[in-house]
Order: sequence, then C-alpha cells, then structure tokens
Amino acid sequence: MKYSKATNYALHTMLFLAAATPKQPMSVHQLAERQDVSPTYLSKILTKLVKANMIESASGAGGGYRLKRNWETISFLDIIHAIEGTSSLFDCGLDHGPDCLIDQVMSSAERQMEDFLRNQKMAAFAERMNAFTAGAGGEA
Repeated sequence: MKYSKATNYALHTMLFLAAATPKQPMSVHQLAERQDVSPTYLSKILTKLVKANMIESASGAGGGYRLKRNWETISFLDIIHAIEGTSSLFDCGLDHGPDCLIDQVMSSAERQMEDFLRNQKMAAFAERMNAFTAGAGGEA
C-alpha cells in the first residue's frame, strides 16, 4: 500500500513538532527545511492539520506552528484522515451487495489496519525520536 507524499510530510511534521517542544512554535521554513520540501507546499499541509484541530498557528515574531492541547492522543490514523479524508481505501465497483466475498476480505483488512494505526500515538514516537537523537544524533 502506498500513501501520498502529503501524508508522509504531515506525519513527519507532527513528529517534529511533538519531539521539539510541543508548546514552542516552529516556522514553516524550519519544518520545510527539515524535510527538504517547499514551504509553500508544506503550508498547504499545515492548513489541513490546523483545520483538523491538531495544530495551531500564531503569526508575528515568535509565531509559527505548534501542537494543540491533548496532542498526546493524536494517532497516525488521525493524521492520515486529516490529509487523505476518511473514505475507504477499497471500494468494490461491482454491485454484489454485502455478500461480496472480496469486499468482506478487503473491508476486514482495512479495519485491522485502521485499528493498528489508531493505536500508534504520535507522543510515543516523539519519545522514541528524542531518545534516538540524544543517543545517536539521527532524525526520523
């Protein structure tokens, strides 16, 4: 399965915000530089995350983007839905109704994947990233 570049950037952006200091704003330029992406492109992704109530933006000298309260509960699935929407990844185009065996298998697989992603909290990955960067000097 493949997900969009926008989702990839959104996941990394949220991780960078969580690992930095959740209350300290980071500019779009700082976030874009860390991912080697255009600030203009990243700002469109940040707008979706703001609309999803995951981050907030502040303008001015000390402004930028930072996580909102209760950010610890944000899951990978929440971020994916903010960028990609909530429609099903699989949609059987044939009209077999609820008895379609292919649709049953694919729907079950999708539910399992969503359950897994729902349990992957950004806060846990921020802790792991901080431990890794403190010990090895690397990045996500």
